[in-house]
Amino acid sequence: MRRLAGCATLVLLLTAFAFSQVDRNSLAPTPPMGWNSWNKFGCNVSEDLIKSVADAVATNGMKDAGYQYIVIDDCWQVSRDVDGNIVADAQRFPSGIKALADYVHTKGLRFGIYSDAGTKTCAGRPGSQGHEYQDALQYAKWGVDYLKYDWCNTGTRNGEEAYSTMNQALLSTGRPIAFSICEWGTNKPWLWAKGIGNLWRTTGDIQDRWEGKKEWKPGDCCSYGAVDIADANSELYAFAGPGHWNDLDMLEVGNGGMTIPEYRAHFSLWALLAAPLIAGNDVRNMTPDIKEILTNKEVIAIDQDALGSPGQRVRKDGDFEVWARRIQDGGRAVILFNRSQASADITVNWEVLGYPSHISAKIRDLWQHKDVGSATGKYTANVGGHSVVMLRVMP
Repeated sequence: MRRLAGCATLVLLLTAFAFSQVDRNSLAPTPPMGWNSWNKFGCNVSEDLIKSVADAVATNGMKDAGYQYIVIDDCWQVSRDVDGNIVADAQRFPSGIKALADYVHTKGLRFGIYSDAGTKTCAGRPGSQGHEYQDALQYAKWGVDYLKYDWCNTGTRNGEEAYSTMNQALLSTGRPIAFSICEWGTNKPWLWAKGIGNLWRTTGDIQDRWEGKKEWKPGDCCSYGAVDIADANSELYAFAGPGHWNDLDMLEVGNGGMTIPEYRAHFSLWALLAAPLIAGNDVRNMTPDIKEILTNKEVIAIDQDALGSPGQRVRKDGDFEVWARRIQDGGRAVILFNRSQASADITVNWEVLGYPSHISAKIRDLWQHKDVGSATGKYTANVGGHSVVMLRVMP
């Protein structure tokens, strides 16, 4: 028995060592998809909530559409014990975090958790600064698959150092834990975070509105509308790819602050820009329109395209724009984007897609779920106000 136990320990140590040598990029070959508690529930998180969300995602079509991670955001933790170990709120999580992770795993889903690179989280709970390896080991023991790591209360700490430290701590556990860098683009992580994190936030937080920058409170910047975040990412496409993604923040689809066409545009832009698709609504109670947006497999296929080539804006004419990305089969995903409030015809010319003007291409509308014919040189569609038409163009 001792020999068997020794062999088992050796296997675990070798597994940990082997994983620590793996490129972090291997953990997210396509943008992560899942659900996060913050946008809808804030600090009102609990074991019952997370279980019920996992139940919903497993059965309402979201898992089948590709959503994998169930992530608890801030406020699950309350203190540290005498040995410095992080302690979950026993009233809200009476069975403990490991039991909750195990439950999520029984649904065929992955479990995520939240911490902060500072001394305290954004909600004032214990952060991980000075406890990185201790926390990482605890998360691995609990069965965590994803860590969102925030940037509050960090003082003068250097961003690259902070996230590199936690990355090494996670890798040292031997457990494959996807790493979400959430420092709001403050330190331009797209310049240094490849190989450190699997995704990095590029802006301040999203809020459930079409556009507009607002301070959280005087002197405390800022939250942004969906369009503003898309704009901020339109020139960052060269920095992202398989295993390392620009994170436009969690989706607001279904939270009530935008119209259905605006939510459709929000989701389309995130998909075209190869952003992580992390739902932030109450997925247990969705209208058919909201469910149809979040589970549109044709749009999700663009986001998850194996080429991993994020899109960009390729034409702008006032409020009328064309956004496009290359996809693995040689085609293009195209968004005709109308920022104005009135409907208008918008045209995509083949030249901006990198095609010769003389070729014919088949056109498929990804929201209508139908082929709309063939075109040579260009294609025009009528686009409603604050809305998009999303196409797959194949020569």
